Order: sequence, then C-alpha cells, then structure tokens
Amino acid sequence: MIKKILVSQPKPTSEKSPYYDIAERFGVELVFRPFIKVEGISAREFRNQKVNILDHTAIVFTSRHAIDHFFTLAKELRVNIPEDMKYFCVTETIALYIQKYVQYRKRKVFFGSTGRVDDLLPTMIKHKTEKYLVPMSDVHNDSLTQLLDSKKLNHTECVMYKTVSNDFTEEEVKTFDYDMLIFFSPSGIESLTKNFPNFDQGKIAIGTFGPATARAVTDAGLRLDLEAPSDKYPSMTSALQHYLIMQED
Repeated sequence: MIKKILVSQPKPTSEKSPYYDIAERFGVELVFRPFIKVEGISAREFRNQKVNILDHTAIVFTSRHAIDHFFTLAKELRVNIPEDMKYFCVTETIALYIQKYVQYRKRKVFFGSTGRVDDLLPTMIKHKTEKYLVPMSDVHNDSLTQLLDSKKLNHTECVMYKTVSNDFTEEEVKTFDYDMLIFFSPSGIESLTKNFPNFDQGKIAIGTFGPATARAVTDAGLRLDLEAPSDKYPSMTSALQHYLIMQED
C-alpha cells in the first residue's frame, strides 16, 4: 500500500498543482525533495571553453536555469549584452522569465509551445542568418547539436551550469521511510546510490519520467515500477494517478 511518496522536484508554487489533487484523492503524503541541484560554473571554467558570447547574435534557452546562469556569467565576465540580442526559448514561461534581466520586446524574444526544441526550429530557421549560442548543463547529450546541424544553423553549445548531488543529512537518511520514489533525471538516480550506498529497494516503488531516467534505474540494478510519459499518460501526474488506481484494485 502506497502512503508516502517522495517526488524529487521542488515543491510546486501553485496550489492548483495536480500533485495536490492526487494527495487528496488517494490519501497519500507527498514529500518534495530534489535529489539534485544546479550550480553555475566559474568564469574561469567558462573561459576554458574558448567561447565568446559576443560572437553570437541569438541565445537559445531551454530552461530558467540557463537564463539565470547565462546572465550571471555575463556579469562576472563584464560582458555587456547588446540591446539587439535575440532570444529563442522553448516555452513562453521561459521567455517571460527573461524580464528578470532584460526589457522584454517581442521583436527579439521568440518561443515555442511544446517545450521541445523541435517546435522552436521553424522560427529559428526563419532567422537562419543568426549565430546561435546554446547554454547547457554539464549533463546533456548530442541530440540538440545534431538537430541544429541537420537544419544547417550556425550554432555553438557551451556549458554554463552543472548538476550536482543534493546530499541528504544524517537525519534525512534515518527517516527515509517512503513507499515510492519518483525521479526525473539520471542524475537523481546517481544521487540516490551516492546518498544510500546500501539502498535496498524491497517493496519501494520507483517511478521515472523520460527514457534516460528509466534506463538509469535498470542500469543501477533497481526495479522500475512506473515509467512516463506514454501516449495515454503524457505527464508524470497522470501516470502516477493511473498507477495508484491500479494499486487500489
């Protein structure tokens, strides 16, 4: 019987989050506790990549982390971002976040609707003369690079932030009594095995979002009980709700 679930993400800022509906409907306790955290790299680490921000005319942002660390690094490097710099973001939410650092102008901020770079590509192709810079995490694959290469876009990828383990305190280790763990990245699985080297899964269910995270679970020799997304359940919350219904039967 699942009564206590650890969700390895920050607590939702909205009270309307589907997670709260799940907690109420199924009478489960949800604990939001990230296994990983994001840190910016130093100016020296960035310089070692031999990338000049001002050689580019457009920035591609895939997350708010990327925006924060891009502008933080630019400030540390004393780089003044030109007024005519263009920004291409995977969602409108990320695009609006730019207002934290620069004046928002629709003529220089573009965004997709699905959260996937594929959806942003048609707009980028319309601006194919731009020189794109893509700030990334140290944990990434080559799919984005290959995608931009396939459209013959002029682009440079660079690491601006890194994912590290968000270590558990001794007290947290002692009170680790969850019936289910939910992960959203392979780094979360690495953090689990680092913080709990003698982790015995037993009856603890593990759910994941994304194929890479699912693979990390099986590679770690653990049992995967819930995998999202799927055609029928595109979000973690919809998949989790279905899983809990099945557990009741």
